[in-house]
Formats: sequence, C-alpha cells, structure tokens
Amino acid sequence: MGYKPDIIAETGLQFFGRISASITHEIKNVLAVVGENAGLLEDLTLMADRGQPIDPARLKKMSETVKKQVARADEILKNMNRFAHTSDEAVTNVDLNQILELVRALTARFAAMQSVTVDLQLPASSLVIPTAPFFLMNLLCLCLDFAMSASGDDKQVALVAEEADNSVVIRFQGLAGIADKRLGTFPSEREKNLLHVLEANLTVDPECEEIVMRLSKITGVI
Repeated sequence: MGYKPDIIAETGLQFFGRISASITHEIKNVLAVVGENAGLLEDLTLMADRGQPIDPARLKKMSETVKKQVARADEILKNMNRFAHTSDEAVTNVDLNQILELVRALTARFAAMQSVTVDLQLPASSLVIPTAPFFLMNLLCLCLDFAMSASGDDKQVALVAEEADNSVVIRFQGLAGIADKRLGTFPSEREKNLLHVLEANLTVDPECEEIVMRLSKITGVI
C-alpha cells in the first residue's frame, strides 16, 4: 500500500505548528520573568531616588535570575533553529543520538504537563543513518506522545537507542499502562504513512510494555 501525501503534509504542518507554539510559550515565560525583574529594578531605582538604601544581595539575586533566563532563552532558540533546519534536505545523514536529544528537549514541556519523566539512554558512539530528518522527528514525537500517555502510574518512559545489523532500534520502554490503551488506534494513519515514507518498522508489544521502532542504515526513504 502506498503512502498518502496529503496525510504526510497535514501531519507535518500540525507537527511544526505544535512545536512552534510550545517554543513560543516557553519564550513568553522567559520574557515574563525578565519583565518581572525589570519591574523590581525600576522599583529599587525609585527607592534609591528617595534616598532609601538598596540591598546589594537583592540586586545580585535579580541579576542572576535574569542571566539564568537569558541562558534558557538561548537554549530554546538554539533548539528551535536545529528543528527548523531538519527540513533543509529531504534526505541526509544524521546522528540519531542528536536527533533523540533534540526530540526530548522539544517535548520537555509536553512531558512536564503530564508529569512524565523521559529517560534518554544512548550508546557511547554515534548512530549515523541516512534518513529524512523532519519526517523522522515527526514520527518520533508522535510515538513519544503515545508512550507518555501509556506510561501508567509510574509516569516514566525510557527512550533507548541501540545498533543492530544494518539498522538501528529505538525502544520506548516502561509503558506500564499500554495494556489499557486502545491499541487499535496506534499506530494511526499518521504514523503508518510516516513509517512508509521512512521505510521503517514499528512494533507495539504490550507484554514487554514497549514500542519498538527499527530504522535501516541503508536508506530507502521515498
């Protein structure tokens, strides 16, 4: 069965919009903290104009807070830049370890909203594969989203990458609640179409409480 370009396009647009919205929300949070400290600094300036002493320790604390938020904003924007560049080339060699690190960073807010901890377990050496990076990230995020919803009471998901013969394997483990999910709805048409384009394989294993994705190291990406 062939893939449906309209589903791929719609899924990709939704994915880009969801990630972009999350990133702008995080940046707004950073700006809110910086703005709050700017207001406090203004209050301290007015107090100084009236001859009231300013506590240096308080100024130092404000400065440290602003520096921390600036660093946070810089990291958010770096991740956004890396994400945007995944669409530069249809197919290219990527370091899967870096892709998975970026996926965890971009979905950290979604995980926090569900009180889920994502434990990323990567091999010491790089896992370089030829693939379509934007489609791969889309698929990984969809799978991680399902995995988090199936994490059960433990609220823990292990994201494990490992090398196999002519392929790499990504496991979403610790899905204690996967048996309670309606497995007939996953993978949906969105995941199936992305799997077809990437020529990847996906297995849902309720007994082992995991999802297993296998990606070829010899590209056949459409």
